[in-house]
Amino acid sequence: MAERTRILLLIPHLGGGGAEQVISLLARGLSQEKYEVHVGLVTATDGGATTVPSWVKLHALGAGRARAKAVPLLRLAWRLRPRVILSGAAHVNFLALLLRPYFPPKTCLVVRQSATVSSVLASGGVPRYTRWLYRVLYGRADRVICQSRAMAEDLAREAGIDGERIAVLPNPVDTEGVRAARNSPSLWSGDGPHLLAVGRLEREKGFDLLLEALAAVRRQFPNADLMIAGAGREGPALKALCRSLRLDDAVNFAGHVDHPYAFFAGATLFVLSSRYEGMPNALLEAAAAGLPIVATRASGGVADLLRGQPGAWLAPEISSEALAATLVNALEVITPGMRLHYAFIPASSDLAGPQAESGTKQSESEETAGVELGLR
Repeated sequence: MAERTRILLLIPHLGGGGAEQVISLLARGLSQEKYEVHVGLVTATDGGATTVPSWVKLHALGAGRARAKAVPLLRLAWRLRPRVILSGAAHVNFLALLLRPYFPPKTCLVVRQSATVSSVLASGGVPRYTRWLYRVLYGRADRVICQSRAMAEDLAREAGIDGERIAVLPNPVDTEGVRAARNSPSLWSGDGPHLLAVGRLEREKGFDLLLEALAAVRRQFPNADLMIAGAGREGPALKALCRSLRLDDAVNFAGHVDHPYAFFAGATLFVLSSRYEGMPNALLEAAAAGLPIVATRASGGVADLLRGQPGAWLAPEISSEALAATLVNALEVITPGMRLHYAFIPASSDLAGPQAESGTKQSESEETAGVELGLR
């Protein structure tokens, strides 16, 4: 058997947010015959809930902040001497790029950018030197992966990176999970309409805007309810806002959910209320399931993806008023159980159900990723 290519994938830990999910899906999609896959858990003491195949080797570098893991990460890189290191989360990206001169020679370093840089910098939620980190460190990467052309253009402009070094590679979608969830029993109760939102409970996700919008929507749709799947620092503030808007009986904070598509069955529509985004996995999963979608123009990539798609509504601006109006417009058109096919999701007849035109097949993660990582 030919010698396998050794790859080291870096994430903070298993589970958690979109970056972790993407790397887990990539690890599952790469061929065991072609690649020797290692996953470095930069801020974890153990593998936790295993979401990767048994043949993928996990390396936990210990609890604590990513920046304190420089020495353990260097030791791991020199012990493994991988051909490719792929980092999948912003703070881990900065660490890996900072250490780039000290990695074994001929190591190819690829970083995945998960958010639109200009929006991150404008948010005020990052240190002032973050722009400097992008401009100085990102130039050390052999390749930077973005999820949309709009994200790539924004990164090239903000970080001063040659566009030739940026690859546009959509996130993989767990279509097996989506397929299984299609026929699952509904977890919803009541007449609805039932709104589903997924994401960390952080300001950028705009859940405060969504709660305010829901209060307005219920004036026309009194039985409308909302499920928010996610956890984060803004949880207490959002629950307090929910109480002040008298939405306690209409909103369910489900907490962190490993597989949000468990809520797809019975959901009327998916809502993306973010102030800024990259290309969220939950949105792609909702599209793969054929859910009607209402979204803010959280990024150029999201807007370009959904613009003109049947079954997708884009709010004209990022505000609770615009989101409420857009939700009302959508709910006046959507019929119970409506499922659609989005042009950007490859058709797959075996996903089609009684109320679905089509779904999606699993992203060709091995072949596409192999090309973009320089493995072919």
